[in-house]
Amino acid sequence: MSGHQYIMALDQGTTSCRAILFDHEGAVIHVAQQEFQQIFPQSGWVEHDAEEIWRVQLQVMKQVAAQVPLESIAAIGITNQRETTVVWDRLTGKPLHNAIVWQCRRTSELCRTLKEQGLESTIREKTGLVLDPYFSGTKLMWLLDTFPHIREKAERGEALFGTIDSWLIWNLTEGRVHATDASNASRTLLLNIHTLQWDEDILQAMNIPASMLPEVRPSSGIYGHTSLLGSDVQVPIAGVAGDQQAALFGQGCFQEGMAKNTYGTGCFILKNTGEKPVLSQNGLLTTVAWQIGDRVNYALEGSVFIAGAVIQWLRDGLGLIEDAKESEELACSVEDTEGVYFVPAFAGLGTPYWEPNARGMITGLTRASGKAHLVRAALEAIAYQSRDVLEVMQQEAGMRLHDLRVDGGAVRNGFLMQFQSDLLGVSVVRPKVTETTALGAAFLAGLAVGFWSSLEELEQLKGLDRTFQPQQDEAYRESKYAGWRKTLQYQL
Repeated sequence: MSGHQYIMALDQGTTSCRAILFDHEGAVIHVAQQEFQQIFPQSGWVEHDAEEIWRVQLQVMKQVAAQVPLESIAAIGITNQRETTVVWDRLTGKPLHNAIVWQCRRTSELCRTLKEQGLESTIREKTGLVLDPYFSGTKLMWLLDTFPHIREKAERGEALFGTIDSWLIWNLTEGRVHATDASNASRTLLLNIHTLQWDEDILQAMNIPASMLPEVRPSSGIYGHTSLLGSDVQVPIAGVAGDQQAALFGQGCFQEGMAKNTYGTGCFILKNTGEKPVLSQNGLLTTVAWQIGDRVNYALEGSVFIAGAVIQWLRDGLGLIEDAKESEELACSVEDTEGVYFVPAFAGLGTPYWEPNARGMITGLTRASGKAHLVRAALEAIAYQSRDVLEVMQQEAGMRLHDLRVDGGAVRNGFLMQFQSDLLGVSVVRPKVTETTALGAAFLAGLAVGFWSSLEELEQLKGLDRTFQPQQDEAYRESKYAGWRKTLQYQL
């Protein structure tokens, strides 16, 4: 495309807003980032000021746009913290309450009531999700039930609901477009993932007026244009996806059976299951990965609650290490853990156990156990938990894992990546560009405007930093994993 050299990705996260410019090779050219306020009205409640999010997001966009000629930006892609719920006034554009954040647990009672009404199996079959405060539906229900003025506006068609992507699109188009993409919509509890329509039965059960909801559109396609970067330039908004789905796309997991693991505070593992949703019997979530044209890709998603956070705990809680980098040196200084296992269940166990009352434990200690054994066991625990999720994914999807694409802060730890490969018996692939979430949004936007021509072209762009190949045999792999499973029995 003549004159168009860049795609801008907006990465609206839980703690910060970022804008990133990518070039035709998928390389990062400019980044601007700014944090915003976290609001905790009471224990277990988390809110954001939606107006502040918009203000900060616009600011970082303008900072990045100022670095290049405006007409060189071909399109904007959006990726966002998922499930966070905003309700605003259609006429004034002002939020009617603070945004309720995905982490917020205020609707626990509401979820219990809906379970008692027998809604759980319907919700699982239609939406692919579990009935949990994590998702947007009960947050919206709570706002409507708690504030009569919001309910009144909603009944009159004057209140709009959206996840953060919809809020940004509305503001970028100055109130012309109220839309979301299929990946974000699939996290609301309100979307039938088989038809990609808002589900009338669920809306009725939750007493939510359909007029509030955004239009569901493909993840790659022109949503509208913004002139907020410069009045004489109209930049198309052309790609939208929730953060974990965007990372799956940015990792190039375009084929059925491909999976990625984001090693952050916890781990988010997503596996592309192709054009059919696989409903889980073991607490995995079924989600829309993305929609391009009429073609929908689905994914299975599993969460490990404590991953990188265990390294922080070794540093801050125990003072065993000075920094995260030291954990790799210590782990490599011993041959193995000599039977020490570390279960970092500080916040219970996630997929596939869903045991909220589990607690952290260390087993197999002897007088010979030292600091290095403990640090190594902590790193190994991240890999064991990831295998737990991937085992269930492979069983339920009935498809073998090709390789594991990895991103997130902890992938810089070579010991962890090598152990993960040994434990799974497949290659672990670490990319050069670690901004895979923003890159996924850029890819979706670029495809829509012809900046990139096809998935095949995108596959050529995937710069690899390093591929870790298994170096241990199956006997080693299975005996180590058997020890982990045995240790978990104390908790389950």
